[in-house]
Amino acid sequence: MAGTIEQKLASLGITLPQPAAPVANYVGFVRTGNLLFVSGQVCFDATGKLIAKGKLGAGVTVEQGNAAARGCAINLLAQVKAAVGDLDKVVRVVRLGGFVNSAPDFLEGPKVLNGASDLMVEVFGDKGRHARTTVGVAALPADASVEVEGLFEVA
Repeated sequence: MAGTIEQKLASLGITLPQPAAPVANYVGFVRTGNLLFVSGQVCFDATGKLIAKGKLGAGVTVEQGNAAARGCAINLLAQVKAAVGDLDKVVRVVRLGGFVNSAPDFLEGPKVLNGASDLMVEVFGDKGRHARTTVGVAALPADASVEVEGLFEVA
């Protein structure tokens, strides 16, 4: 039987994908004590297609970037579930770090990353409120528009 958080995801029409396997010399997550560090997740949808490809401010809109960040957050949750088995074990979303593939003059990165932040709060309520960093970058793997990493406190 699905836990409370998975029921919430289902009510939002979200099915967690199979977590992506690392493409280089790293692991998808590391747990130390009650902290779970999740490696950066790019904006692949459940079929493995990028939700948004290319640079924000040069062909990709803030709205498309926001949807991509939400997709990254879904992929983060898939990794968390793989790590701890049950999303109800999340005590707190501690921090998200977002990377936005940006044109040099693009200044709306925080609006893009709200796609990930809003999902965490929507799913976890107050436990989903977190610290956050948003960084504009010159390129991301596969020319993804957005990548998000996460730090979670787990039981």
